[in-house]
Amino acid sequence: MITPKFPVDEKQRIAAVRSYNLLDTLPEKDFDNITALTANICDVPISLVTLLDADRNFLKSHYGIPFNESPRNISFCGHAILEESDIFIVEDARKDTRFKNNPLVKDLQAIFYAGVRLINSEGYPLGTLCVFDTKARTLSKSQKKALIAMAYQVVNLFEARKRNRTLLAVQQELKDKNEQLKNFAGVVSHDMKMPLANMIITSDMLRTKYGHLLDSQGKEYLNYIKQSSFTLSEYITGLLEHYESDKTASLTDEVFDSQEVLEEIIELLNINIDCEINLPEENIEIHANKVALEQIILNLVANSLKYNDKERIKIDIDCFEKNGCYHFKITDNGIGIPKNKLEHIFELFATTDVLDRNGKKGNGIGLSTVKKLVEKLGGEIKVTSKLGEGTTFLFGIKKT
Repeated sequence: MITPKFPVDEKQRIAAVRSYNLLDTLPEKDFDNITALTANICDVPISLVTLLDADRNFLKSHYGIPFNESPRNISFCGHAILEESDIFIVEDARKDTRFKNNPLVKDLQAIFYAGVRLINSEGYPLGTLCVFDTKARTLSKSQKKALIAMAYQVVNLFEARKRNRTLLAVQQELKDKNEQLKNFAGVVSHDMKMPLANMIITSDMLRTKYGHLLDSQGKEYLNYIKQSSFTLSEYITGLLEHYESDKTASLTDEVFDSQEVLEEIIELLNINIDCEINLPEENIEIHANKVALEQIILNLVANSLKYNDKERIKIDIDCFEKNGCYHFKITDNGIGIPKNKLEHIFELFATTDVLDRNGKKGNGIGLSTVKKLVEKLGGEIKVTSKLGEGTTFLFGIKKT
């Protein structure tokens, strides 16, 4: 018997083998199907998917034998990975000096062997797809081709699992980073709320107590401080709503009337301008997350009020149930959204650059939060708009 030598790049090859995280893993149906099919095609009792580790041959799949590893120094595969040919074949191991007196030959009657190297994308032979028989024999041309093709599929499975594991790791990292960002946004936002409130109150106190000492420019500066504080406070509130939307979407579902929730929203808005809001004629019973739905509609109706340049604002709201979903349609006669902005309107921090009714620019958080909530509730949202004439938002959420 001759012990197989190590490849010249053995250190790098071992690192490649271990990068797939397949050593010492449980059997998997995908690999077991391949070895069973390979044994059937080649008409042999044993078929293996092997990974050659530093001192052992780990059998990721073992068809026809009860163990899942063997010493590397007696392995056929240790010789196979050194061969540059497409397939390594030993027709009768009893007559081959490399395998005479090999325990696998003596104890298991491993007389015939054929193995195809499992070469990864970097060119390292990780192990083999191989077959054994208890008698001397040959493989037909079609059997050889099938064995080579099956080995190619094994490598594809290795690579797919490695990619999936990498993607899962990246996904988890992004999830952790997002959680850190949410926590950071929450802490910073809460910490900034009080100083901003103090700035607003202080500017009012300065105007009241020292207003008579200030010229028009001084009073204008105070107005600027107050309005900037209000704008930043609204921005922070929007950020908090956006990052807390996951919590909102996970709240318990309720049973409520559509008319009830729409009337509550109108009351919350405390509208003090000339506005006509037309509610749906039909009142439907809704089984859904009431808090999340309220936040969605509140954001959309508030936008219809803010981004409107008409003397009389008109907002039409429709609601109906279809195909296991609740559908809502909110149409206004407002400013409208430029065509080139429609595609990005739901992206976080995306704005239309159009000033609202009070001359302020939006922060691009509200609609992003709306889309996030709608999707969390199993639905989707769309928008159509015509500049100067108005906008329509259509969204649906799943019935629970």
